[in-house]
Amino acid sequence: MPELLTFEQTEQGWALERPPEMARAAGAAEGSYLVIYLKDGRISTEILPPANEEMKQSVQESITQFKDAFEEMKRLGD
Repeated sequence: MPELLTFEQTEQGWALERPPEMARAAGAAEGSYLVIYLKDGRISTEILPPANEEMKQSVQESITQFKDAFEEMKRLGD
């Protein structure tokens, strides 16, 4: 039986990290995401490429810089 794929819900829709065979079949980069969202009563999709190292580093720096603010928002439920 094939492995089931699990989508993550986001504010805009649902995201799925594409398995390598799905990415290859679509001609997309491995590690890319398939995003599914509702638009005008229809289902639309978009392929997002994987984050590059510069973007990953930038996000990590932001997490470190705003750690206290993120913890306070989590505590407040925001």
